[in-house]
Amino acid sequence: MLDTLTHALRKSADRPAVLGTARNGSVRVKATCGELADLADRYAAALHARGVARGSTVGVAVRPGPRALAVMLAVHRLGARAAVLDPGAGPDVLRARLALARPDVVLADAAAQAVAGWARPLARRARLALPDLAALGPVATVGPRLPGCAQELETGVRSVVLPRPVDEDGDAVIVFTSGTTSRPRAVVHTRSSLAAGMATVTGLVRVEAERPVLGGTFFVLVPSLAHGAPVALPARSPRVLARQLRRLDPQATYLTPPQLRTLLAAGARFTGRVWTGSAPASADLLTRVKQAGAQEAWGVYALTELFPAAAVEQADKAAFTGGGDLVGAPLPGVAARTDAAGELLLSGPAARDRYLGEEPDPWVATGDRAHLAGGRIVLQGRLKDMVLRHAENIYPGLYEPALHVPGVELALLVGVPAGDGDERLVAVVQPGPGADRAALRAALTGPLERMGSARPDAVLLADIPLSGRSRKPDRAATARLAAARLAERDRG
Repeated sequence: MLDTLTHALRKSADRPAVLGTARNGSVRVKATCGELADLADRYAAALHARGVARGSTVGVAVRPGPRALAVMLAVHRLGARAAVLDPGAGPDVLRARLALARPDVVLADAAAQAVAGWARPLARRARLALPDLAALGPVATVGPRLPGCAQELETGVRSVVLPRPVDEDGDAVIVFTSGTTSRPRAVVHTRSSLAAGMATVTGLVRVEAERPVLGGTFFVLVPSLAHGAPVALPARSPRVLARQLRRLDPQATYLTPPQLRTLLAAGARFTGRVWTGSAPASADLLTRVKQAGAQEAWGVYALTELFPAAAVEQADKAAFTGGGDLVGAPLPGVAARTDAAGELLLSGPAARDRYLGEEPDPWVATGDRAHLAGGRIVLQGRLKDMVLRHAENIYPGLYEPALHVPGVELALLVGVPAGDGDERLVAVVQPGPGADRAALRAALTGPLERMGSARPDAVLLADIPLSGRSRKPDRAATARLAAARLAERDRG
C-alpha cells in the first residue's frame, strides 16, 4: 500500500493531498501530492546520509500531518522501522520506551521539544514532556525549529544517491502499549501486516477518487491518498470542525467518539459515511450521528495489535437486543475465538508479528471478555486494567509506582464511567498511619505533573479495598468507591 501511495503521489503531482482548515471553515491545501512525494524523498536522503538503512530504528515524535506521513514513507523506503513516540506519556515512561526501542535517531517536531525557555508554557498547554535531549540520543528537528530545539534534519543534501527501495518483508513500525517504566511493552508490525490492515480499511471504506476524506490517522491518510482522495486534517475546535464538515462535504469522516459528542453538541451536520473507534461507540451515539445527516454510521473495533478487527453499522447495532456490546463480524481475514476464561483472541494477516523482545505469536490476546453470537463479536467487559479516557488508552501500571511517595501506603489508578463509554481517571491514594494529608497532597504534586496526558481527573485519599486470601488491592471495588465519592462531591 505504501508503494502504491508513492506511485500515486508521483503520478498526480499537482493534485491536493492534505487539506487544512482556517477558523472560518475555509479549506486550504497544506500539501500537494508532488510536495508530499518530494518531502519524503528529501527525508529519505537525509536519513540515508545519517546511516539509516534496512534494520535501523527511527524514533518518530511528529504530530499527524504531511511531515509525519513523509517521515513514514522515507523510513519505509529505506527498509528501516519507525518507533512511534508519544511525548504526552511523560519523561519517565518515554525514557524507558526509548531504552527498549534503542532508535538510531529520533525525529521530533518543535512542539515535542518545547521543554525549556519561553516555550515552557506551550509545552504545558500541549501536555508534552520529553526528557533532556541528551538522554534521547541523536535528535533531529523536522519542520520549523524553535529556540532550544535540536538541529534540523538536513534535507538539502543533493549529492546523496538513494538505494533502491526495499521490496521485502521486515519490521515496519513499533507502537508502545502497556507495560511499566521498568518493563515497557511494544507492538511490532511488519510491512506485510501494515499492508494487510490498510487493505482491509480500503475494502471496508470503499474510497472514491477526488472526493475529500476527513481524518488524521495513518490508516486514514494512506488508503485515501493511494486511491486519489484528498484528506483533510480535523480541526481541534468543535465549532471550526463543524464548519469544516459543512465546507468539505466529505465522502467519509473518521473521528473518535469524544469528537463526535462535542460536534453533536455544537450542532454539526454530517455527510457520507462516518466511522468511529479508539473508544466504545454506543448505538445511541451512532444513531445521533445518522440523525445529524450521515448516510451510514459505523463503529470500528480495532487494537494496536490488529487494525481493524470488526465493524458494525448503526442499524445492526441498534437492532441488537442481547447482552453486551455488539462490535460486528470479524472483517475479512480476521479469525476470532475465545479461550477458557472467555478472553477474545484474534488472528489474521493484519495482526502484529510480536511484542518487542518476545517471540512471534499468531494470536492476539485482546484483554476483552467476549462471546461469538451468530459469527459476530459481542464484548462483555475488559479483563485488563486499562482505562479509556478521551479515546486514549491509559495503563495504570505505567504510573502507579510514581504515586508511592513517602506517606503513601497504597495507590491505584481506576476508571469511573463518565457516560457513553468514556471514563474519568481517578487516583485513589491510601495514606499511611499518621501521615499528614496536606503534606501528602503536596508531595504528590510533582509525580502528578510528570504523568502528562495520563494525569488523573481527581485524586482521592481513602482506604483501598482489599480482597482474596492474599488481600490484594481490589480494583473493581476501588472503582466503585471512587464513583461513589465523586458522586457525593458532585452533589455537594
